[in-house]
Amino acid sequence: MNWNRFIRQAHRWVSMVFLIAVGFATWAAFTGQSEESMLYYLPLPPLFLLMASGAYLLVLPWWSRGRRGDVAD
Repeated sequence: MNWNRFIRQAHRWVSMVFLIAVGFATWAAFTGQSEESMLYYLPLPPLFLLMASGAYLLVLPWWSRGRRGDVAD
């Protein structure tokens, strides 16, 4: 299994979950459906996953270039 491809695909799916969670929390806030503040924390778990996978994907080109032994100009 190619881990880079798996992480890239998981990042895409988690971003969709994050978008839905933010949309739901925003809708609930504007309509007054929830007085509980816990609803506003709903997007945080996908956000943390996006931060971790995004950092990995950001560093991946430099890390793979260093493993191959290419010299940057």
